[in-house]
Amino acid sequence: EYIDSYVFNKAEYIRFNSTVGKYVGYTEHGVKNAETWNKGSELAQELGELERYCKHNAANHYSVVL
Repeated sequence: EYIDSYVFNKAEYIRFNSTVGKYVGYTEHGVKNAETWNKGSELAQELGELERYCKHNAANHYSVVL
């Protein structure tokens, strides 16, 4: 699971969660940003990071755990 959180003044206002597959806002400002980011290139960038880093390294970490 890949999570990218954005925090301001110790309060999380927006988060990308790979399980959900999109940005989710937790404050009024975060909800507005999430709507915008889910329609723009930011979502594609996060999904690219999921493919580039997480899925590539998951097999390595999984074999170590076993």
